[in-house]
Amino acid sequence: MSEAIVITPVKNSPETTLKTIEAICQSGCENNYYVFNDFSERATKDLLEKTRKKLNFNLIHLEEVTTNPSPNYKLVLEMAQEKALKKNLPLIIIESDVIIKPDTITELLKINETAENPGLVGAITTDKKGNYNFPYNFEKKKSDKIVNTSHSLSFCCTLLSVPFLSAFNFTELSQKKDWFDVSISRQSKKMGFNNYLAKGVRVLHLPHSSRPWKNLKYSNPFLYYFKKITQKRDRI
Repeated sequence: MSEAIVITPVKNSPETTLKTIEAICQSGCENNYYVFNDFSERATKDLLEKTRKKLNFNLIHLEEVTTNPSPNYKLVLEMAQEKALKKNLPLIIIESDVIIKPDTITELLKINETAENPGLVGAITTDKKGNYNFPYNFEKKKSDKIVNTSHSLSFCCTLLSVPFLSAFNFTELSQKKDWFDVSISRQSKKMGFNNYLAKGVRVLHLPHSSRPWKNLKYSNPFLYYFKKITQKRDRI
């Protein structure tokens, strides 16, 4: 598998991270697979080093690249974009709380090749029972359709096409934000690309495993938004 650059940003959550990495490496993309460790704690860092030796993927510790505290998603995107454009390959982002299937990457690449003018192609997320879940729980009806969507695509498991990567430089992303899936989805549409949600390409999502405080959004929304505002967390 060499048709895409695949990345996983990591911040702690060693159990889900290990499952994510193992599933991706089963797709045979080790040479073009990059794990970005964003100042994780020692237990996660040690696990990543041990797993790298076993599975032979590329591991980048951001503490060796920047002194800027986590989150460093903008830097990760900039570095990944550079790698993808250098090899003229699409970029696939698979986050550390997502477990893909053996054919997930292949299916995303097929859609990228056959769909009209794709900017982003996202796999839909499910819970352990197979039901669509966050961030795509607005999709109520199951199907195998590929939907040209006006909704923002999450970066849980999403492909960014070479034409879009070539058209928009990620250095232009705002320094004031932490996460960029909404911004990049909107930029893709603004530049005339189509964003596709592949409802038949399903991946398991275990939301907020690396940022458990975000579950307050559902259990205690008031406290979530209080922390979000006062602590300047989760800037989207």
